[in-house]
Parts: sequence; structure tokens; C-alpha cells
Amino acid sequence: MPLRYLTSFDTRKIESEKWDVVVIGSGVAGLYSAVNLDPGYKVCVLSKETMDENNSYLAQGGIAAAIGEDDMPEYHFMDTIKAGAGHCNEEAVTVLVEEAPKDIKLLEKLGTNFDREPDGTLTRTREGGHGRFRIVHALGDATGKEVVDSLLRVCRDRENITIKENCFAIDLLISEGRCVGVLVATGIDTEATKKVLYCRSVICASGGVGQVYRNTTNSEVVTGDGISMAYRAGAVLSDMEFVQFHPTAFYTPEYTGNRFLISEAVRGEGGILLNKNHERFMYKYNEMGEIAPRDIVSRAIFSEMKKTGSEYVYLDITHKDSDYLKKRFPTIYKSCLEHGVDITKDYIPVSPVQHYFMGGIQTDLLGRTNIKCLHACGEAANTGVHGANRLASNSLLEGLVFGRRSAEYINANIKDIKLEEVHISNVSGASGKTLNVMDVRNEIKTLMDAHAGIERNGPDMEKSLNRINEIIGSLEDAEMGSVSAMETLNIAYIASLILKGAIARKKNCGSHYRTDSE
Repeated sequence: MPLRYLTSFDTRKIESEKWDVVVIGSGVAGLYSAVNLDPGYKVCVLSKETMDENNSYLAQGGIAAAIGEDDMPEYHFMDTIKAGAGHCNEEAVTVLVEEAPKDIKLLEKLGTNFDREPDGTLTRTREGGHGRFRIVHALGDATGKEVVDSLLRVCRDRENITIKENCFAIDLLISEGRCVGVLVATGIDTEATKKVLYCRSVICASGGVGQVYRNTTNSEVVTGDGISMAYRAGAVLSDMEFVQFHPTAFYTPEYTGNRFLISEAVRGEGGILLNKNHERFMYKYNEMGEIAPRDIVSRAIFSEMKKTGSEYVYLDITHKDSDYLKKRFPTIYKSCLEHGVDITKDYIPVSPVQHYFMGGIQTDLLGRTNIKCLHACGEAANTGVHGANRLASNSLLEGLVFGRRSAEYINANIKDIKLEEVHISNVSGASGKTLNVMDVRNEIKTLMDAHAGIERNGPDMEKSLNRINEIIGSLEDAEMGSVSAMETLNIAYIASLILKGAIARKKNCGSHYRTDSE
């Protein structure tokens, strides 16, 4: 069993605040849930670092919604189920696709400026796994930034919403089966000051687990904290083995770690994949070619890399008009150019890296967990909509739909919840020793990249799990005085849970692919 609390504290001896709702996370799911809460309630939004440091802000592609005359929610439903390898919760998918157009309209009312055609209609593109053009986007390839910025403007205009930047959520406080608050740390990492935020409801929208892996498209702050703290508090987690690898992250030999994403939309707009020998290969693996679901494309690229002895393949979009590419993909064009690649003339070197997490805190259709007054939404949650492999551009959508649904449930029921200051304390059993947390992280990342990646097998995963359990034991015995140390233990817990789930699932399913599958 994990530690119940990461650090020593006594709620009677540290500063406290009272709120109606605390939202952990400042991405699209967190901000959208906050703006949908009744303005009469005091809401506190926690941002681990600054407001532009989260995965939502980095999201390029767009938001999927059946808004065209040639499209219907039923088609979106079928594409989602197919991409999810049949592992989806069909009731949750129905909610997602039917309510998607409503949330796009609400975002527009809140000030989000989506890209439009000359006639004023929303511009739509197509991405992997979609049978229709249904992806709306903003600023060409900076949808996440535009949505976050627009929601942030609304939050800052609302007198009832307070945003706390550089505020790290350590643990959930549970009393008699109910979540009554959050223990947080503020200030400089090594001199973090603890504080208690009492509240009547908590929404965990803390994002995914990218930093469990060495090569990821995720922000450096994405260390699985929310999922880990919910796990320690007794929340049910599910589908932890399902980790999505994006097929096309920019490759350069001198750069590892956080990798720049080349959006799925590049392939949706006609980009083709070529191996080291400049041979097109995707139709050998799937009839949808380059716009097959991500798990299929990632495994195909991985296979071609092994066959040709290369660390990358090429993405070619040079056949499209130069001016069009610069306007449609301004972020990608600029970033690639900084590395000497002109996407209007040159092939883009790409390889698959960790991108998204389908598992997480299990919720119902209203964002509720098994712990009373604890909701979860966005990538931290497992609503069941993504199944074993997320359909492109359903991620921001899930955060919107279920963030709003969580807020609507809280609006209707919070009046019956009493705000309580409870006495909770914890004395750490740590020996006081310190560890080089960066060395520990690097070892975990190396193990996870090697043995819990695109291809896996039982013996290697068992060895990695044994080693990570040893690391957890060392971390639990070490001093957790800094945010970095606490993040590292969160990373270790998540890594162990991913491996346990992957070892237990003997058959291949979506993003979970074992070379020794039964």
C-alpha cells in the first residue's frame, strides 16, 4: 500500500482557507468547470506553475464535434468506439458526442475565436480515425492556447473565482468518506509552505502522466500528481495500462525529453509518411493509411524504424501550397524552421512518443468518483470515453463536456454539503535521508520507455515493476520536504500502476500491445 500522505502536517498548526469548490488544475477541464460553477460560490483554481504551463495550452489540433450538415453525433460515436478498440463506455461516448456541439457554442459565447471560412462558418479539418471533417480549431494550430486564454479571461473577470499560481496540491483530505479539502504547498520548491484549503467539493483536473516517460509531448509539470493523490486517498483507478503514443513528434538526435508535437492535422490535411528509404508504408498496415487511429500508426512507424534501422521516419506535406501551410500550421512551421526544417520544402523527421493517458480516476457520467464530494475530469479522469486508445481531438472535448457536467452536479447539490474544518495530522515515518530525485526520475523514465512503451512483454515488465517497487520503498523512506521529491514519488506510484495493469492484461487491446500476447 502507498503512503497515505506524502509529508508531515497538522491542520491545527498551519494556515487554512475556506472555499466552496477547489479545482486542482488550470487546463481546459479545470477552467471550464470553474466558469460553469454558479457565480454565487467561492471557487479556487490551483495552477501548479504559471497558467501557460499545462498540456491544454500546448494542444494543437482542435476539438471534435459533429457540427457540419454532413455529420451526425452517431458518426462521431462510431469513430470513437472504433478507435477505442471496443473498450469504451458506450453510454459515456453517447454523452460526449451528443453534447459536443453545445460546448463548442458555449466556448464561442465565452470568447473563443475559432478559425472560420469566408462565409463565417467554422473551419473543420479531419484527423486520424475520423470519417468526417469535424475538428474545429483556432489560430491554425494553437487551439489549446486560444481556448485556455479565453477561459482565463472569463475566470479573471469573475469575482467568485480566484486563481492560485505556483500552488502544488500535495494530498486530498478525507474525513468520514468525504473529501473535505486539499493540502497544498506554495512558494519556492525547497522552502515550500504548507496550507489547508477546506472546501465543500473538489474537482481534480490535474492532467496526465507524461513525465513518467523520458520522451513525451507533455509539459514538464505533468507528473501524475492528481491521479496519485486520489489513489492514496482511496479513489478507484482503472485502465492504467492504456498509454497513448503520438505517432509524430519532431525528431532531432540531440534532443530527448519533452518533444515538440507535429499535429495529427498535418496528416489530416494530406501529409504522408515515408520510411528512411522514402517509401510510403501506411497502407501496408491499415486501409485508412495515414489517418488510421494513433495506436495503429505508432506501431506501423515503430515497425518501419526497426526494419530500416532508423530512429525516425519522414512526414511529407511539401505537396501543399506554401502560403497555405504557413497559415494553417504557423506554430509547427516556425518550430520546425528553428531546427532547420522548412515544412513547405523539406520532409519532417518524426517518431512516436508518449502523448496521452486513457486511464485514471474512475468517474461516472457526472464526474463523480467513489469518494463523496470528489469529482474528476479531463485527462486525470477515466470516464470510459477513450477506451483503449483515444480518438484524435476528443481530449479537449472530454474535458469540456465532463468538466461542465461536474460543475452542473455541484451547482445542484452543494447546498446540502457542510463546510467543515476537520483535524487531520500525519507524522512522516521517513528516516530523514535524501535522494537525488533527478537520478531516480531518470531511472524510472528509462525503465518505462524500454518496457512499458509501444511494445511490451511480461518478463521485462515484471523486472521493471520489481525495480520500481524498490525505488518506491527508498522514496517512502526519504525526506519529502520539496515539491520535486513529492512529484518523484507520484511518478513512481503511477509507473508501478501502469506496469501492474499491463502485466495483468494478457491480451492486446488498442494502445496496449504485448509481443507475448495470449
